[in-house]
Amino acid sequence: MRVLVIQNYKHTGLGLVGRALAEAGAQIDLVQAHLGEALPSDDAGYDALISLGGDQNALADEQFPYLPLLARLIRRFGDADKAVLGICLGSQLVARGYGAENILGRELEFGWHEVTVTPEAASDPVLSSVPQHFPIFHWHTDTFTLPEGAVRLASSGITRNQAFRIGRAVYGIQFHFEADTTLVEEWRHVFADEIIRDNADWLENYPALVAENGVPADAAGLALARAWVALI
Repeated sequence: MRVLVIQNYKHTGLGLVGRALAEAGAQIDLVQAHLGEALPSDDAGYDALISLGGDQNALADEQFPYLPLLARLIRRFGDADKAVLGICLGSQLVARGYGAENILGRELEFGWHEVTVTPEAASDPVLSSVPQHFPIFHWHTDTFTLPEGAVRLASSGITRNQAFRIGRAVYGIQFHFEADTTLVEEWRHVFADEIIRDNADWLENYPALVAENGVPADAAGLALARAWVALI
């Protein structure tokens, strides 16, 4: 099993998805596209594609000219019936690749917040692995319309389109289910200036927040990661 992973921003590791891939014995090819590393021209030789999150928006083509190429590559993998996973910015690029509208600069959704799965999630091979309501980590302002033919699988109080599936195994997931407490702990240090600027109270309340949400969020994230990897 060979998986192409596209990193779009610093310190955006695979987290729980990496754990699930390791359990499955996957070979990971990492492309740090935000640093100028070239994307492959097509899906040849790969069984799946993961596009991770990032601070930029999905339409920032002038600063990140690889973004339209990545959106097309996502569609190429999907059209070949290969598993695709877009997380946060990655989900917005899945939406772009499938012709949906990217909606920029909305209200910030940050920290652990509850997500609710839709009735359609009950029969979905990935979202059926989690409870109807569960806390999970978020960090975004942008969102998207649902691509034509996509199945909405989860929503939150702020964001209607939190997760969707296209076809058999193309998933866009806005929330950071890969971000277990270990990764969030890293982010609270390396991105401390950004957090203080936008959400200083969260840092002050961090011990109580992680105690309340960490265990169920990690459990949900690992269940989702394992279920998606099983589709590869």
